[in-house]
Formats: sequence, structure tokens, C-alpha cells
Amino acid sequence: MTEQQQPNAGAAVKPRRWLRPLLGKSGTKPEAKPEAKAEVKAGAKPEVKAEAAPKIPEQRKPAESSKPESPKAEPERTPLPSARPPGAPPDPWTVFATTPEQPPGRIRRGLAATGRTFIHEYALAAYASVVIAVLMTWPAIRYPLHTLPQDLGDPSRQAWQLAWAGHILITDPKLLWHANAYFPLTDSYAFGDSLLGYAPLAMLGTGPVTAVLLYNLLFIAAHALLVFGAYALVRQLGSRPIGAAVAAMAFAYAPWRLAQEGHLDIISAGGIPLALAMLARGHGWSMRYGLRPSRRHAGWAAAGWLVAAWQISLGFALGIPFAYVLGLILIVLVIGSLARRVRKPEFRALARFLRKPPVPLLGWRLAITDTLGALIFAGVALLIAVPYTRVADSPTRTDEIEFFSPPLRSLLIGPAESRIWGAAHEVPRASLGWAAEMSLLPGFVLYALALAGLGFSIWRLRHRMVLMVAITFAVVLTMGTNYLGGRFTYLPLFGHYGASFDQRIPGRLTLWVTLLLAILAAGAVDDFVRRAEHLAAQRVPAWPGPWLRLAMLTPLILVALEGWNSTAHPVVPDQPAAMRTVAGPMLVLPTAELSDQTVQLWSTSEFQAIANGGGTFAAARQSELRSRVASFPDAASIEYLRSIGVGTVLLLRDQVAGTSWERAGDIPVDSLNIKREDLTDAVVFRLN
Repeated sequence: MTEQQQPNAGAAVKPRRWLRPLLGKSGTKPEAKPEAKAEVKAGAKPEVKAEAAPKIPEQRKPAESSKPESPKAEPERTPLPSARPPGAPPDPWTVFATTPEQPPGRIRRGLAATGRTFIHEYALAAYASVVIAVLMTWPAIRYPLHTLPQDLGDPSRQAWQLAWAGHILITDPKLLWHANAYFPLTDSYAFGDSLLGYAPLAMLGTGPVTAVLLYNLLFIAAHALLVFGAYALVRQLGSRPIGAAVAAMAFAYAPWRLAQEGHLDIISAGGIPLALAMLARGHGWSMRYGLRPSRRHAGWAAAGWLVAAWQISLGFALGIPFAYVLGLILIVLVIGSLARRVRKPEFRALARFLRKPPVPLLGWRLAITDTLGALIFAGVALLIAVPYTRVADSPTRTDEIEFFSPPLRSLLIGPAESRIWGAAHEVPRASLGWAAEMSLLPGFVLYALALAGLGFSIWRLRHRMVLMVAITFAVVLTMGTNYLGGRFTYLPLFGHYGASFDQRIPGRLTLWVTLLLAILAAGAVDDFVRRAEHLAAQRVPAWPGPWLRLAMLTPLILVALEGWNSTAHPVVPDQPAAMRTVAGPMLVLPTAELSDQTVQLWSTSEFQAIANGGGTFAAARQSELRSRVASFPDAASIEYLRSIGVGTVLLLRDQVAGTSWERAGDIPVDSLNIKREDLTDAVVFRLN
């Protein structure tokens, strides 16, 4: 086509829009340099251009109109060697290289686990229990070498028991039950609860000072174990920490327990809730969440049985009721296991088809553990009971049970040792036959919380009803013969035991009333805390205010306030020097039921045989002894002492004032065929 034939040959050509920014202001596209010569007519001269048009760089069009060119492949590079050649020196730059973190070793892991143990919830509970025990038993720790709680009677005798057990287990264990006191009677160590479980701690020393120190430390530790054991039990049942703390304080420092501060065997009851907590945890049972087989652990069950065996080794006064409770638990487990096998027969075929047998109540590990644990518990109890069965029974045992049976109103009367209720209840306490064993107030705050727990609680309604029935039954047993004469309640369970088993005081079963009330109260406190947290969640910011926090701690403060004591801590008389030098068998004058227990404590330096012995055990024989030697020195008393094997009489000069032996040290003895030796603080009579 010729130039004249092209349309709009002289007009400017507008560039495309995507080229306009590249062309600048001219807006026109210069002619592209032709790659081939244009066709010309024959005989015509080619057109000469004055100036070549600048070449515009080729631009890439958008993705929809053109495809990107593939980049050229780069030549492969030879990889650098990863290892140094043989014989080359080490690379100094390796010290700056990153190294992988090394896993912790055994020592590091052990230290970490130990650190976590020290800050665990139960570790913190143990620390708090000890601190609270020191404060609530003050001033027991103030003068632990020189004072004893409540009086110098039973505490002195039990301090002697501890010292004797530690001494004889090292020197001659086969003579354990034939103690040096109450000579010449045998099995004299069985005159009361043995406290044998504390014997390993008593091996650390001898002497009255050491015995008093050990007694005071165990006295404080027993209160701490009461708190810790009850806390562990209520926590295992499903309560929050605050509810468990209130229950623990109510159980450990109930007002009635203040009257028992002079009986270490009654104070040492912390193993009971602790063993129950371990058994419940081992079986995966919680009152709030029910039975959870995935949480069963035979180790915890075994530990629970061992703690139970240790608890009964402390004495039968609390051990026999505890054995009944454990037996009831075993019966429930057996019945539950059988019922779990036979119930829902309509689903047996389906379960067999799906190959999903029902989960047994007890696995084979737990079944073996419970069997062995029960056998160990029974074996320990029977082994300790053998010498108790050889002790002569009291003909007035039933009469003593009737005498010590408290009336129902005693559950509302506080003891004299209570700083809150002691003076306020002085008049009603005077109406009781034996106020020390009949002032059985568990605490009015505990009563109120338990009553509230019947209405609102974290425990299910059926559990609350079971707790209420158990509390009623425990109260009936606590009343002894004051309910239906005890013919269908207390006497069939406890009336057939000998006097040495110390089941003559029904009021000590208040322990179980208090524990059940504490569990019921914990449900109410826990529900209150739950409601308080719900109210706090609606606040901005969402945490409890100071008044709400104080309201949550109020039950704990009130329970602790009711347990505030005014217990006396009398000073123990110094040991006479003659008790460390005079050998036995001997009789120490003056002799009386109370002072003889101090003499037993003084004998812990040499453990020589002494005819002295206090307490209500062998009371008839000891009463005969005192009446027969009331006129010593004379021929009749000397002949009697020789007949029972006593060869020496030690008269303590500073103790005889006001007694029948006040002038015994000044009477001539030449005609009595005995010898007298005057010491600084005593007179020694040699009968042989």
C-alpha cells in the first residue's frame, strides 16, 4: 500500500495509556526503527531520514497481556567442605557457635523437685500447722525443759512412759512391758495407753529433763498433726482450702479438747483423719466428686494403713473406736464391690458384646493392699493387746462406765481451761459428775456452721443426711449409759473390754462428733466462699474487696478464738540427787497417787526398780501399799516391804512436810535391824 493510500497518514498517533508515563509531555510515540527496508517503487529513490528516532526500551505488559520471562539458570557452586582436612588446626571461631541447650541432669532435676515439694500446698499446710500449734499451746514452748501442761500428774507419768520405752528398746527389748515402776508387779507398762509409736523418738536421751523436753515437743507436734490431718481429710473430700482450714481448726482446737491437755494419748489423734485421708485418696474417692477410678493409687492406700497401725500403737483409748470405723469402711467396700458386679443385669450382654467390662470398685492392686493393710493393722493391735489382757481387770469397770457417762447437756458446757467459756460455764459445769471428762463442748461456732451446712453446702443432700445420721449415732455413743442404759449402744461395743484398755470414759468419743461436725461445717464455709467469689467476679476490677475477704476469714478467726486456752504449765520439781545414786528395788517416801507419778519421772536417770506408781491403774494394790507403810519405820511396815522384795526406802526430807512420814527421819532404827544413811536431801533406809 502506498503512502497516499494509508488513512490519516500525516496525523499523530496517540500512544496507549500504559506507555504515557514513559513518554513524558510530548504524548506522541516516535517512529520505531524498521527492522527491514520498506518496499519502494522501481526507479524511485529511497527516502533518506535526517535523524534516527530514539529507541524506547521495551516494557513488560501487565500479567494479563504478557507472561514474564524465565530467569537464566545460574551455574552451580561447589559446596564448601563441612569438615576440616586431616591435620589442620581446630577452627578458633567454633567458640562463638551456638550450642543446643543441655537437658538437666539428675542432681538438677532432684533439686527442682525438692524445691517444688517445699512450696506444695500440703507443705505449706504443714508449716502453718506447726506455727499455729506453737501459738495455740503457748507457753509450752517457752520453758520446754522445766514445765508440763495442765498438771504434774498424768503428764509426768506419760513422760516416764516415753523415756522407759526409748531406754528399754535399746538395752533389753524383751523387758518392754515389765517397767521399773509398780514393783513387783509385771506388765506394768500396760497400765494405760503405751504411746509406743513415739518410742523411736525417745531413744535420743535419758533423764527427767530430756523426758520433759520430749513430752513438750510431742505435745506441740500432736496439735500440729491434728490440724494437718483434718485439713488433708477435708481437702480430699472436696473442700476448698478455706473450708478445710476452718474444719481443721475446729477439730484440733475444739473447747472440749482443752480439758484433755494433760493426756498426750488423747491429744495424739491426728493420725485418725490423716489415715482416712490417705485411704480415700488411694481409693480415688471424694465426697464431692464421687469415685474416680483413674485417680486410684495403691501407694496412698498402703500409707493410710501404715498410719492407722501407728495410730493404734499410741493407745487403745482412741484406737479401738478407730478400729471399728476402719472395719465399717472395709464392710462398705466389700458390699460395694459385690453390688457393682450384680447390678444392671440388662446391660451385661451389651457390655460383653462391646468388650467393655464394668470398672471394678477395687482393682487387684487395691484389693491386695487393703487385705495386707488390714492384716498389718490387726496384727499390730493384737500384738500390743497381749500384755493388756494379762493385766488384772477391775471389778468396778461397769460402774466406772456409768459414773463417767456424760449427760446430753454436757455437749453445751465448756471446760475450765477455756479462756472464752471457762468462767462463763462455771455454774453448769459444777452440776456434772466429773467435769474434767464431761465438759464436751465442740464449739458454738462449729454448731452454727454445721447447722448452716444442712441448708446450703457443697456436699450433696444425701451426704449431708448421712453426716447427720452419723453425728446422731456418735452423740448417742458419747452419752454412754445415759441413753437406754447403754444396753444397745455403748456397752455391746465397748463394755466387754478390760479396764486396762481404758474404755471406761464414753465422753472421749466426742472426737468423732467434732470431726463429723467439722466436715459438715466445711461444706457451708466452702459454699459461702463460692458465693463470695461469684459476687467478686461482678466487680470492676474482679477481685474481692477487703470487707469481703474479711467476711471469708471470719469463720476461721471465730473458731480459733473459741480454742484459746488458759491451761496451766506448772514447774516440774527438780530431781533429788539421791535418785541418781540409790539403787533399787526401793520405795520413795512420801507416796501418794499424784506424787508417785513425779517419782516415776525422776527415775528416768537410772530406771531402778521402784514400788511407787500413780494413776488409776493397779489402784487397789497401790492403796494397800500406802496404807501398810503409813507408819514406817516400824516392824510391820518393814516386814511387809521385805515380803514384796523392797530392800531400800528413800525418804525425801523436803517432801514429807504434812505427811505421816514427817518425823520418820528422826526415829531411832537400831532395834528394827535396819540401817539408816543420812544424805544431804534425803535419808536412806537399808532393810537388808
